[in-house]
Amino acid sequence: MDILHYQKEFLTYLESKNWVREPKNLYEPIDYIIQLGGKRIRPVLTLMAADIFSSSHKKALPAALAVEVFHNFTLIHDDIMDDAPLRRGKATVHEKWDLNTGILSGDAMLILAYQYFENYEPVVFQKLAKLFSKTALEVCDGQQLDVDFETRSDVTIDEYINMIRLKTSVLVAAALKMGAIVAETNDENANLIYDFGLNLGLAFQLQDDYLDTFGNPETFGKQVGGDIIENKKTYLYLKALEVSNDHDKGKLKYLYRKKLKENTVKIADVKRIFKVYDIPNLVKDQIENYTQKAFDTLAKMDIKDADKTNLKNFGLWLMNRSI
Repeated sequence: MDILHYQKEFLTYLESKNWVREPKNLYEPIDYIIQLGGKRIRPVLTLMAADIFSSSHKKALPAALAVEVFHNFTLIHDDIMDDAPLRRGKATVHEKWDLNTGILSGDAMLILAYQYFENYEPVVFQKLAKLFSKTALEVCDGQQLDVDFETRSDVTIDEYINMIRLKTSVLVAAALKMGAIVAETNDENANLIYDFGLNLGLAFQLQDDYLDTFGNPETFGKQVGGDIIENKKTYLYLKALEVSNDHDKGKLKYLYRKKLKENTVKIADVKRIFKVYDIPNLVKDQIENYTQKAFDTLAKMDIKDADKTNLKNFGLWLMNRSI
């Protein structure tokens, strides 16, 4: 089954849910963020994994919805912490409503996500809830590390990779494993598809870092240069520090200590240094490295070759985001 079919089926299920109820000021922002769209990557992974291991993805729809609602909860709170004005090309929840609404609506989404696991029998419910709790806490760990890195000058590339593993990759991996759990496959397959997702998630986040600096604002859907404005120690920045001369290294550190109201010049200066040291291509190399690691994991999985091909094609589709 192709990716578009999974997307269509998930969207039909999503649209069958009535998000808006009283108090409307709590639930309308939830409906707003959910309806903003996106590729629905994580729920598609849940459905795909369930199909691979049981040839039936429909029973994974509640788990897929839990993943998508949780993901959107993290987006609301991330946007608040980053003071981001745009999400998927539209005003962020805290900009459209206010800060308190964004916090509370996000909290409600986390609880709603848990409720969707109630559709499953006790054994499956327990496994899903255990994985979800572990993943949710890891995402919080990663978010805190991301915040901490903003004021640290000694962040290493290894520390950064660990941070994005927690903040981004574990949810991609968990989305796949949830599909495997619903399908009631063996632990080895469930763990291998988790590892596939973990590496694919790292590639995805590194690509997101690249697009944040060098992407097209019309297709990226977020404010280009946001990571530079927020002084985020991304792979691009850390690699530039590693390979640049003392003068440019000093300039980068100076620029990343500044919080400015107008950032056009800052963004241009940072991008110039990145280009001088071929950082765009160096980050692309790492994206390819983690993508290949994900594909290598497929060889170990006890599934049909056609299913391995489908997962690989999904990875290739995911990485084809105007890079």
